[in-house]
Amino acid sequence: MTSLVNHPQRESLLKRLEENIVLRRLKPAAFKALEPHLAIVDYRKGDVLLSQGAHEMEQYFVLDGVLKRVVASPEGKEMILRFAKEDDMDTSYAAWKLRTPAPYSIRAVTKAQVAKMPLPAWVAFLDANPELKDDFEYEVMHLMSEVMAHTITLHLLDAPGRVHRFLRKHPELAERVPKKELASYLNLSAETLSRLKHAGKI
Repeated sequence: MTSLVNHPQRESLLKRLEENIVLRRLKPAAFKALEPHLAIVDYRKGDVLLSQGAHEMEQYFVLDGVLKRVVASPEGKEMILRFAKEDDMDTSYAAWKLRTPAPYSIRAVTKAQVAKMPLPAWVAFLDANPELKDDFEYEVMHLMSEVMAHTITLHLLDAPGRVHRFLRKHPELAERVPKKELASYLNLSAETLSRLKHAGKI
């Protein structure tokens, strides 16, 4: 983990952060004030950024690679809720505001690079920048709606329909997410996903 201000690739990382879905409208002065709070972390495939049930939480801005939100039952059965790629973000902001444990984990699907900061510091920064807070809270609500729509899709659409919806909504992830991860996200077995592809149904 390296502070953004001391990172050897600071300039290129700043440009990538300026394209982030939450930060792209942030004024230069505010962006400069945010910079010292950010740490740059490189993760390997499978690394855990946030553990389900944790109380210490962070805000994540994806610089490179793909992350996933995963919720697990007490029996260990897992469900992938969403993926996040470059210029996207992930957070457990709602849980932090409600003072509840993180309801899901966040893990690296691929090798990934992330800018992160503790949620208390992020919330303080949001309070000092109301326009950013509005953008961020809108994005949080959008992500919650996206997860809900995905969950409904698993119940209403057949297997080919689920795959087609994913390809329509997230074409940029189709070749980047490992087939095993994609199958899990769509509540299919990897064998079923492969069979559908070979049969020309997707």
